[in-house]
Amino acid sequence: MTASIQDAIPQRSERSIGAILVQEGRLSIEDAEKVLRVQREEGLQFGTAAIQIGVLTEADIEFALSQQFNYPCLNRGESGVSGALVAAYGPPGPQLEALRTLRTQLLLRCFNATPDQNALAIVSGNREEGRSILAANLAIVFSQLGENTLLIDADMRHPRQHQLFGLENRNGLSAMLSGRSSRDAVKRIPGLSNLSVLVSGITPPNPLELLSRSAFPELLRDLGKESDVILIDTPASSDCADAQTVAARAGSALIVVRNNRARMRSVRNLAQGIADAGAAIVGAVLNEF
Repeated sequence: MTASIQDAIPQRSERSIGAILVQEGRLSIEDAEKVLRVQREEGLQFGTAAIQIGVLTEADIEFALSQQFNYPCLNRGESGVSGALVAAYGPPGPQLEALRTLRTQLLLRCFNATPDQNALAIVSGNREEGRSILAANLAIVFSQLGENTLLIDADMRHPRQHQLFGLENRNGLSAMLSGRSSRDAVKRIPGLSNLSVLVSGITPPNPLELLSRSAFPELLRDLGKESDVILIDTPASSDCADAQTVAARAGSALIVVRNNRARMRSVRNLAQGIADAGAAIVGAVLNEF
């Protein structure tokens, strides 16, 4: 790097867009020089000049801004994370703002209640109500807030989180609860700092029994020591009693209801079952309203 470029492009500590993209390998020194010349000659912002001469894209600029403001997000096509997880990619819009609003409500109603209360079960009455996608998106927005967030897939019957995050589903919760795996099963998500996922693992013949054992609350306590927020995806309550068991272990639950799909009777039964299990219902989300 020449002295002129070192002077013109601030170092990473100053968090300039040019420095970030050069250090991330998205912008070459030669192209940075071209951008700087156009920027000075035409009085443009660095990003505008770079896009104008074709050395950067809007996605590159969005990436640099996310790094500049310590707001981790991904670029589409560069990650195994599903595009259904809008919180991972942006840009800001109604869906993302709704997730942030929900995050704020949960911080006030659930995670701010007691120092040791940091686990929340995400439950629904039926399949295809959006429970798993909501749980994953919520985990992302919590991590973007700077909270050390863990997402656990406790749906060992029809798991989804490994597909949403592009992870293998071999070593996971089922192995940990049966004593056949260590904490290595918890995986960090590249590009999304502060977010970890524990997949469900190989489908066992006895998921309800595994969740009912003392190993599950012990695992939650251990993982809770290193996590600010633990979100737990669960099976549909119409399929089994796993969701009520997970909610009881977590201590609280958020009910997800899909508009024009769920029946009020099934929602009431779910809420009553969770209350009977001793868990607090912190609220409900009407999906696709």
